[in-house]
Amino acid sequence: MTRQRATQTMKPATAAKKLGVYLDATPDEFRAGVVSRDELDALQADPPEWLRELRRNGPHPRQVVADRLGVSISGLARAEITEPLTTAQIAALKEEQPEWLRRERLTRAEAQREEARLRAQRSTTRGGGPARG
Repeated sequence: MTRQRATQTMKPATAAKKLGVYLDATPDEFRAGVVSRDELDALQADPPEWLRELRRNGPHPRQVVADRLGVSISGLARAEITEPLTTAQIAALKEEQPEWLRRERLTRAEAQREEARLRAQRSTTRGGGPARG
């Protein structure tokens, strides 16, 4: 006898994060209930117009804004950008290249280089090479 698996569900906030959209900009019916794993998969596979529109024009959540600007979420906070931004606002910031954006991009690039260096060091150490301290 096989048992039927319970349907996995998630809160709308979790589903919005997985979809890369700003929860408050989603339709009321999306925010009203729970989202099943199957519903999430269907939204990802064949996004409805509202989802395509949000992904295209925003407003975008902080992680998406940070990724599109090439900075960290912490960098957005340091620049006092706390509200979601639209695609047009992100494009304007890229065009303007304010000092904070240039600085935060450098900071992120340095952090990524250091992470890559540490990963390479760990893989050398695990691969039987000499351990470095």
